[in-house]
Amino acid sequence: MTRIRCAIYTRKSTEEGLDQSFNSLDAQREACEAYIRSQKQEGWTLLPEHYDDGGVSGGTMERPALQLLLSEIDAGRVDMVVVYKVDRLTRSLADFSKLVDRLDEAGASFVSVTQQFNTSTSMG
Repeated sequence: MTRIRCAIYTRKSTEEGLDQSFNSLDAQREACEAYIRSQKQEGWTLLPEHYDDGGVSGGTMERPALQLLLSEIDAGRVDMVVVYKVDRLTRSLADFSKLVDRLDEAGASFVSVTQQFNTSTSMG
């Protein structure tokens, strides 16, 4: 069985509530982890690194955790990016298109756990 290395990306646009013991980033991560576990029979494996951008707008691609994740994808260390919702990745259609192209070039895909969106299959 092919092993699919999964990275979870989370983002919250404001700092509000991030100091709580369980915050929005944790909730997004928990949902993504559960989704990855549900795909275990497909070979999905969660990578240990956290890619969390707290207090950063989705209107810019200049986000530290996103840039780190993209460099890991370019280096061939990530096969699947798992997000809670597509808007966690970006709020810009143009940026979204660029991201999908970049993932394609690296042989990687992404999936949104709350929306029917999965670039790893032709049905997407």
